[in-house]
Amino acid sequence: MGRLRATLILTGFLALTLPLMPLQALFVRVWPAAARRFPHWYHRQVCRLLGIRLHITGAVAPGRPVLLVSNHTSWLDIPVLSAVAPVSFIAKREVGTWPFVSALARLQRTVFVDRDRKQAAGRSANQIAERLGRRDTIVLFAEGTSSDGNRVLPFLTSLFGAAKPATEASIGPPDDTVVQTLSLVYTKLHGVPLGYSDRPGVGWYGDMEMTSHAWALLQAGPLDVSIDIGPPIPLAAFADRKTLARHTEAEVRRNVVRLLRAAPPDYEIAVVAPRDTVAVRRPVSPAAAGKWR
Repeated sequence: MGRLRATLILTGFLALTLPLMPLQALFVRVWPAAARRFPHWYHRQVCRLLGIRLHITGAVAPGRPVLLVSNHTSWLDIPVLSAVAPVSFIAKREVGTWPFVSALARLQRTVFVDRDRKQAAGRSANQIAERLGRRDTIVLFAEGTSSDGNRVLPFLTSLFGAAKPATEASIGPPDDTVVQTLSLVYTKLHGVPLGYSDRPGVGWYGDMEMTSHAWALLQAGPLDVSIDIGPPIPLAAFADRKTLARHTEAEVRRNVVRLLRAAPPDYEIAVVAPRDTVAVRRPVSPAAAGKWR
């Protein structure tokens, strides 16, 4: 049954995707507004096809340049986040060489970053600032890699260089740019809550081979994913990229822990040292006391 499910999904995905790729390529060339919005519609269809149910709290600020800072668990994060709002991604240069995936990434208007070459990184920073100047929403996976879904890895300060350039030679983002966090947790499979040992089956991390992982996940069944989007904060409110990295890491980590524990939004979660250890305090309102302990 699992193989049949995976075969039907893969067939449906190709039947949906291949005819639409030339259309998006045309939008990228001649109609930037459509090129921004069309992948959002497309990925909503992909999520329906995959059986992914989205549970979203909060919203991406409309009509403003947004740096959306997120944790990263799986290749599934791409269609999931694209289904949340019209977004583009910042990806490592190697993604631009992957067969088929690179074509989809370019049609999504992904910004590829070469972290090993300072000159190339500077050009990428200018490109990101330029895109923010066009009122785009740019997703930054600030961990620099993906995790097993049970934790948030330390954020890499260097990845925030485009938002807070260290030199005047780089083009800075527009003055009205805002920063929002997005915390993402895959919570259920077939409607059954995922536990600590189950969640890495969804995560794609380390040296996992993508094709075999994707095939296994397509066979597994429908997924629920919980997403928490933080309020917009002016980028100018952060003195430098270290301050920005610390703030967004703390907020994403706190919300991921809450989503992992299925705690309500009015529960206060305190993150304490070491980074992956948490303390859950009493509910901040008496009404929440009976909801979850």
